[in-house]
Formats: sequence, structure tokens, C-alpha cells
Amino acid sequence: MDYVETLRVFRTVVEARSFTRAADTLGVTTPVVSRAIASLEQRMGSRLFHRTTRQISLTETAERFYERCVGILDDLESLEAETFNEAREATGVLRLVAHTTATVDRLVPLLASFKRQNPKVSLDVTLIERPVDLVADGYDLGIVVPYMLTSDTTVTRLLERVPQIIVASPGYLEKHRAPAEPADLAEHVFVAVSPSIRKPTLAFKVGEEERSVSLKFDIASNNPVFNREMVRQGFGLGVLPEALLHDDLAAGRLVRLLEGYELADHAIEIRLAYVTRTLMPAKVRAFIDHATAFFESRARGQDASRA
Repeated sequence: MDYVETLRVFRTVVEARSFTRAADTLGVTTPVVSRAIASLEQRMGSRLFHRTTRQISLTETAERFYERCVGILDDLESLEAETFNEAREATGVLRLVAHTTATVDRLVPLLASFKRQNPKVSLDVTLIERPVDLVADGYDLGIVVPYMLTSDTTVTRLLERVPQIIVASPGYLEKHRAPAEPADLAEHVFVAVSPSIRKPTLAFKVGEEERSVSLKFDIASNNPVFNREMVRQGFGLGVLPEALLHDDLAAGRLVRLLEGYELADHAIEIRLAYVTRTLMPAKVRAFIDHATAFFESRARGQDASRA
């Protein structure tokens, strides 16, 4: 019998004023109760009960010990109840880390709808674009792109693949001939993604073949919004998430290039990341279910708009 259970036995004996009645209350035998009290007395180095053939009474030591024991056991039971409720009901603080620009037009509606459905969950959101360790950095979940994850043991679930397209500014195209085919890209300079994140190459599907083109660049960063602005300034071509470009394309600030050629494996994967599949707090499980449904609904809406 562990120490906490021994304390529970002691409390029950005190309140029942009988080893036998305490055994009945706990659903054990009287010898089990006697051994638990003897073990506790040995641990305390002091007798806890005066025993006669008909009754027991508390020693002075036991009276002091009982008061503190009750407080400890009540606090422990309250903690266990709170923990049990958290495992069943979505409550508490959900600490979420998300990629700043990959989730730029998704995060607010996602979190707003989650919060409305789970009002007892508080949100602590961090937006970054650097690698992250969910455990070491204290996050419950991440909405990330693959390069951000530093642990191979992190569980991930694909939420969305964001297509990327090649664009340039009208000013750049006034000075440089627009590429007509992938091979022409060798003549151009790019505002690129940092090489530490993605190799400076583009692969295209041409019929049954895949053709790669190495990219030249003078400017590189880890931030697609920064890259977009530098492309708008005419510093080169950009390969950027389509979701960031709708307004610029519609307004003519950027021009799409090589529309007839399909980029191979160049979509940005947005993934939901968490530490384990088992014994999840209810708040984490609720967010996983909500995020999955949110992105599935989003994908269905996009498919319908294309039809």
C-alpha cells in the first residue's frame, strides 16, 4: 500500500473510530487496516492510537497529524477532480504556435470559430517563422510548415497544401523579357526563400518528365511577405504562395508567369503538430478535431468555387 493510501486509511479510522468500521468503509479486511496503521506509526516513529478491546482513541500526535492529513487529502482529491475534468472537458489555457505568414488568412477564422465552440478554453498564441520544439518551448500544438519542426517524434497531420506561383512586377518585366518556358528562368534573378529552408531550384512537370532549374538570387529571406514586397519593388522574380497574391494580381501590381507549366512538389504544406496521440487533454483533442474539420470545409469550398 502506498503512502497516500495509508493516509486515507488513517483518516477513515479516525473518523470511524474503529478499525473494523474503517475496513468496511474501505472495502478491505481489518488486518489490512491494522497493517497500514502499523506501517504509518513506524514511519512516524510514534503511536497514533490508544487501543483497548472495545474502542480506540487518538494520541496527541495523531490529533495534530489528522488535521494536516485531512487538508492534504482534500487538496489531492480536488486536484484529481480538476485533472479528470480537464481530460473530459475542454478547459484551461491552450498554448499554440503558428507560422506567421503561412497561416495569415486562416488563423483568425480558425481560432475565432474554435473559441466560440469552446468558451472555457483560453488561447495563448505565438506567431513565429523559426524552428520550434513543442515540448521544450511549452506549446500544446503547432500549425507549422515542415522545416519548423526540430523533433522527429512530433506527430503531424496535413491540413492544407498551399500552391505557389511564379510572379514578377510590371517594372521588372519592362527591363527583362518574360520567360516563355522553364529554361528561360536561368536568365533571371529571383527574390528567393533562404537556402537553409528550401534549395534554390524549381522543378517543373513537362509531360511525363520533371525538369529542374537552378535559381540565381541576390536577396533571400524566410518571410514570404517580405519577399513579395521585394518582388513588387522589381528586384526579381518570386515563387510565392498564391494566397498572398490575390490582391496584387487583381490590381496588376504583380504578373503571373509560366501559367502553362506546373510546379512539381513546390506547394507549402501546412501541418498540425502535437506531441502524442494518447492521453491528450480535452482542449488539445478538441482543437485537433476542430482544425481538421475547418480545413476540410475550406478545401470543399475551394473545390466548389472551381467547379
